[in-house]
Amino acid sequence: MVAQRQSPPDSEAAARALDLQELTDEQVNRVFRALADTTRRDIVRRTLTAEASISELAADYDMSFAAVQKHVAVLEAADLVARIPRGRERIIRGNPEPIRRAQRLLGHFEQIWRGRIDRLDALLAEGPQAP
Repeated sequence: MVAQRQSPPDSEAAARALDLQELTDEQVNRVFRALADTTRRDIVRRTLTAEASISELAADYDMSFAAVQKHVAVLEAADLVARIPRGRERIIRGNPEPIRRAQRLLGHFEQIWRGRIDRLDALLAEGPQAP
């Protein structure tokens, strides 16, 4: 007979505390997939500091303009940047809010693990239990 695994109480409490409307699973996946690439992280960093056209962004990378456009499209799909029409150009502006939401999500996971480590430390401090 296989024992069913039950969620520890701390993870249930953390899940309830987490505002599930904050980020959907798909949004979380898009944000982390987008940030998994060095070039995309650099584009986010640069566009959070100052707006830039795709041409300006592309000038700093050893890749084609089309490749930079594809990176920007991935970031746009994750809502990490916005493409703003300005005349004939498209200006890219960074959006810090999805990063803040992902950071809060990671903070909740950190609380879960810190609670588990604290309980493990307490159990180890108690020493062996007599049968």
